[in-house]
Amino acid sequence: MADTARWYVVHTYSGYENKVATNIQTVVENRDMHDQILEVSVPTETVTEIREDGTKKEVERKIFPGYVLVKFAVFENEDTDELKMTDEAWYVVRNTRGVTGFVGPESKPIPLSEEEVLKLGVEKRVVEVNYEVGDMVTIIDGAFDGVIGVVDEIDTEHNSVRVTISMFGKETPVDLELDQVEAQKD
Repeated sequence: MADTARWYVVHTYSGYENKVATNIQTVVENRDMHDQILEVSVPTETVTEIREDGTKKEVERKIFPGYVLVKFAVFENEDTDELKMTDEAWYVVRNTRGVTGFVGPESKPIPLSEEEVLKLGVEKRVVEVNYEVGDMVTIIDGAFDGVIGVVDEIDTEHNSVRVTISMFGKETPVDLELDQVEAQKD
């Protein structure tokens, strides 16, 4: 049925985000709509609050109060060639108690781009790293495309790698994303 899937932003009453997410998941279970509504997320972060008495407490805080992210299976509309969710999935979410609408012009649901999803941290892109610290690598993207360097540091959690390249006769460290470099071929 579905060609692919996209994340959409649903606007809710502030403070109702978890309740809305739970209600959507319940409807998905009850109506067996796992093939149409794939995931529901309320993005949170853990922050340390310092109280007036000087004690520290870790608190989970919503990153986007008043919003819930929902991943829908989408298909290509034959008339307009745009991706869209099923009418049933739209109806279920739109009529969930606490939902005020979808984010988009005139409440028309607009999916998040892949870049937006990555920036929001809803999905992590998994990059297989076939090199390690000390290996020679070739930069395959960006301003230093084609330049060869040595890996100094790999940070898979933040999707970054530090490579030392030779530029103007000096050793220069360059920070790149993990998928911007590849191991030297023997």
